[in-house]
Amino acid sequence: MNLEHWIAPDRTALVIIDMQVDFGSPEGLAAQWGLDLSAVPAALAAAQRLADAARAASVPVVFVGLFTTPETDSDAWDERMRRRGNDPEAGPALCRAGSPGSDFVGPQPAPGELVLRKTRYSPFWDTDIDAQLKALEVDTLVIAGLTTECCVADTAKDAFNHDYQVFIAADACAAYEPDLHAVALKMLDLNTAILTDTASVAVAWSAS
Repeated sequence: MNLEHWIAPDRTALVIIDMQVDFGSPEGLAAQWGLDLSAVPAALAAAQRLADAARAASVPVVFVGLFTTPETDSDAWDERMRRRGNDPEAGPALCRAGSPGSDFVGPQPAPGELVLRKTRYSPFWDTDIDAQLKALEVDTLVIAGLTTECCVADTAKDAFNHDYQVFIAADACAAYEPDLHAVALKMLDLNTAILTDTASVAVAWSAS
């Protein structure tokens, strides 16, 4: 695998998805809901190493987060929650804009880095990420984030459908169940992306 060529700094951006308090911190809603965050700290640490390697190689780092408001809440999401027996109005909302739950956890945006605020699983749905990436003149994405089977997978699939070459840093992603993480990676590897890891990406960037 000629990773050094495929993810060369002059063609690649690092995209970090939804590494936020509500998804990845013991103080966040995922933890309060009883989800298993045991795989998350290692993914956060790996994403930090990726961000450090990207900045050292002048690879653009793009942060994507979920930032919800009452106006952007999806009727379909709310109804699905009700049908599952959970009243969305009975408890705190996920990643409310301006709340501690929406803050980034793990790697933090540096001054001047692009931060995109989405309201759905994929930023290709309701942000200008495609235009922003084209302005950066990249055709390749290295993706890290939370959670593997949800927003990481949806972003990777949409990126592929927008004709980007997609690489997933598997150890810089996590899910709340090991089997979901493994199945999501297998699906992405079969259909959408090339799997790699933080160390391999860092070596490729340092050699460029």
